[in-house]
Amino acid sequence: MAASFLFSQFISGLTTAMFLFLIASGLSLVFGVMRVLNFAHGSFYMIGAYLAWQAVHWLSPLVGAFWVAALAAALGVALLGGIVERLLLRHLYGRDELYQLLLTYALVLILADAAKFTWGTGQLSVSPPALLAGSVKLFGTTLPHYNLFIIVLGPLIAIGGWLALYRTGLGRMMRAAAYDREMLDALGADVGGLYTTMFVASAFLAGLAGALVSPLESVVPGMDVQIIVQAFIVVVIGGLGSFWGTFWGSLIYGEVLAFGILIVPGFSLFSVFALMAVILILRPWGLFGRPIR
Repeated sequence: MAASFLFSQFISGLTTAMFLFLIASGLSLVFGVMRVLNFAHGSFYMIGAYLAWQAVHWLSPLVGAFWVAALAAALGVALLGGIVERLLLRHLYGRDELYQLLLTYALVLILADAAKFTWGTGQLSVSPPALLAGSVKLFGTTLPHYNLFIIVLGPLIAIGGWLALYRTGLGRMMRAAAYDREMLDALGADVGGLYTTMFVASAFLAGLAGALVSPLESVVPGMDVQIIVQAFIVVVIGGLGSFWGTFWGSLIYGEVLAFGILIVPGFSLFSVFALMAVILILRPWGLFGRPIR
């Protein structure tokens, strides 16, 4: 098998991994800090893609319309996340996870119907930004500039997220809330505001991922369910609540999927689910996670 073809598969897996990291990092951190399994996280991703398409449609004559649209979409989803947390999720903290799953699954159905009503059921597409419309030849493989941008963006967001969590006062507060919310509340911290900030940041990442994927994939109803399954696999592999676990879990998922297609084309997804099953049996808290006490 040609080395250039293997390198092409590696880059394909890497691109998939960085998209998944953008989505799954918010999902993992919300669980790690808030202990909320947000099934509607995939819906935020879908709404981000639709908002990006809508904004590009409105701003298309302007230079840099895509970047403005991507930022506007991410901010719009972040606002939606803040509303959901304030009005709905806040009433379920400390209760059984089943209630959270039921509520967030209801949000999936509501947001899916809202998207169909607003944008219809057809396939929508967004052109890549003109700045990244070209490609480069590397090791005999043609790599689109946009894919390289995504590959670079993923680690930058990972480093930025780590610095925010471990080198800022807000990050220390978030980690303290993950360990003992009651104690932090007793010390006078605004835990409610902290939770809202965390959920808004998570929704922002999901909306940004949806906006950035729009030039590569069609924007269609149902893309939310597909991506949330993949995101849950990633956080199970890496470990719920582990930021770097999510990063490495995304890389493992992307590469196993990319090379699994070469080994057993008809069962490429089976390889990923099999890996998840093995990890759940041997290490239920994930490769980089910690057992929940």
